[in-house]
Amino acid sequence: MITHFADLRLKTVSIQGVKQFYGGMLGLQAIDESDDTIRYRLTERCTLTFEEAALPLSPAHFAFEVPYSAFDDSVRFLRQRGIPLLQWPDGQEETTFENGRSVYFRDGDGNLLELIAHSYIRSDVVQPFGPLRILYLREAGMPADDVVSFREWLKRTLGLQTRDESDTFNFVIGGTAHVIATSTKRRWIPIALQALPPNLHVVFGAAGMAYMEDVRSALGRQGIPYSTSGDKNMSDTLHFSAYGYRFTLALAAPHPAMEESDEHD
Repeated sequence: MITHFADLRLKTVSIQGVKQFYGGMLGLQAIDESDDTIRYRLTERCTLTFEEAALPLSPAHFAFEVPYSAFDDSVRFLRQRGIPLLQWPDGQEETTFENGRSVYFRDGDGNLLELIAHSYIRSDVVQPFGPLRILYLREAGMPADDVVSFREWLKRTLGLQTRDESDTFNFVIGGTAHVIATSTKRRWIPIALQALPPNLHVVFGAAGMAYMEDVRSALGRQGIPYSTSGDKNMSDTLHFSAYGYRFTLALAAPHPAMEESDEHD
């Protein structure tokens, strides 16, 4: 089964701009760097990777889960670094909802980032990481023209689950990973940003060789090409593309926050 987001890989028009924002302003730790690629440590189990490319970019949306008790501190850190928070039409910068709070901001490529906190997530189960006190990467937006088809493919092929379903917006969930399968006609809040499909490569942590084999069999039945890496008799990664997105499954242990996340989502 899917346990968590292990890596999110995005394109950028400026590695230097990425370094100034994610390294200089957000205080993330770079763990791998070349002339055109840089990877940051988000948590002990998750990274964020940027590759420079001379092509038009569609902004992505992704959200970091932070401890509910530390939410104000994380927001204060953004303000101290001079990072503008996006406003809702009524001028408010923070939104509250049942069991949670969130704020939005943007990076130099226009990607829509979110800090989100839920009162039911125990911060003593997962160690907060870095100056933003990130627990895990919670959400990654994946707009599609045919939302229902994409949602059902995620469920059928990767074994993800949903709670409430709609034709325009869905959380499709595996462990702590929440794929936002949304319509390209539904704009991202709070600034009504066009939900264009980004050039996105999602790496999921996955538990169990039996699960990996099930996904590989499902891809074969659907005629979707895939590749593997690792030991030839026990491949621990699986790579494939679907609906305009690239996916990798990487064998990993279950995320310690899965129980709390699954119980409430």
